[in-house]
Amino acid sequence: MTASHSTQASFRYIDPASIIAGKKPWAKVDTGEGRSFSRLDISRPVYDAGPRADEFRNVDSTGFAFHTYPSRVDAKAVLTDGPVVRGDYYAEVERALRDKLVDGDKIKRVIIFDHTIRVRDPTAARQPVQSVHVDQTPAAAEARVRRHAGEDADELLKGRYQLINVWRPLEHAASDFPLGVIDWRSASKDDLVKVDLLYPNREPDFDGDDRGKERLPSADSLASTEGYHVAGETFQVLPRDGHRFYYVKDMSPDQVMFIKCFDSESEDVGGRKGVAGFTPHTAFSDPNTPPGAKPRQSIEVRCLVFY
Repeated sequence: MTASHSTQASFRYIDPASIIAGKKPWAKVDTGEGRSFSRLDISRPVYDAGPRADEFRNVDSTGFAFHTYPSRVDAKAVLTDGPVVRGDYYAEVERALRDKLVDGDKIKRVIIFDHTIRVRDPTAARQPVQSVHVDQTPAAAEARVRRHAGEDADELLKGRYQLINVWRPLEHAASDFPLGVIDWRSASKDDLVKVDLLYPNREPDFDGDDRGKERLPSADSLASTEGYHVAGETFQVLPRDGHRFYYVKDMSPDQVMFIKCFDSESEDVGGRKGVAGFTPHTAFSDPNTPPGAKPRQSIEVRCLVFY
C-alpha cells in the first residue's frame, strides 16, 4: 500500500518500564493524566490517507475506514450535548454504518451505547487524548453486549458482532490535534496491554447518564484512585518500530472515520485470517498545523454492530 508521506509527529505510548509485575495498570476515564503508568514520546512518520481514499474504505482490512457522509444535525446542537445527539445524530450514525460498512446490508441490529464530545480547551472535561490506545478489550466488548442488549445478549453473542467508534470533527476541519490511527496490518496483539478504566463514583440515585455531570479532576488527585471504581477495560499500546500511522489531513465535518475496537470474527480472537480486530488510535500534535487553526472539536459515538 502506498500513501503520501505527510508529516513526522510524536506519539505517546505506554512505557514498558513503568509496568509493574503483578499489578494491573489503571487509567481514569475523565482525564488524560490520571493513570498508574508513565508514557514514552516516540517520533513516527504519519501518512495522509486522504489522497488514497479508496484504499481505506474497509475496516476489515486495515481496522479503520473513512467516508464522506455529511450530517444534517446542527453541529452547535451536538456540541451542547443535548437530546438531539441521542436522537437525530445517533440515527444518522446508524445509517452511516449500514450504508458504508462493506457488510452493511447484513447488519441485523445496531446498539449505540455511548458518545464523547471532545474540545481542546483547558477547561473542558473531555479533551483530545494523546495516548495510543484501543477503547475495549474482548472481555470488555462482551460485557458491553451483556449490559446493553439485556435478555437478547446470549443470542446476539452467538453471531458476529463488532464494536466500532464513529468519529467526526464538529463545525470546522480537524487541523488541530487530528486523530491518528495505526494500520492493523502493522500491529500485533502482542503490542496490547490490558488497563483497568476507572470511572468517578456517583451518588446512589445516579441514573447512569454522565452527560453534563463530568468535571475536570483536580491536579492534586490524579495519582489517587479514591472516589473511583473499575467500570471498563482498555488496551494501552507498547511501542513497535513497524507501526504505520495514518490520518486524514484537515478532515472535514462532512467526513466520518470508522475505528474498529473489536470483531468477534477477527484473526486476533481465532477468527478469519486477515480480518482486523482492533485499531490503536490517538490524538497527536501535527507540526504542520497552521498558526491560528481553530481548536479541535469532535464527537465519537460507540456502537455495537450485530450480523
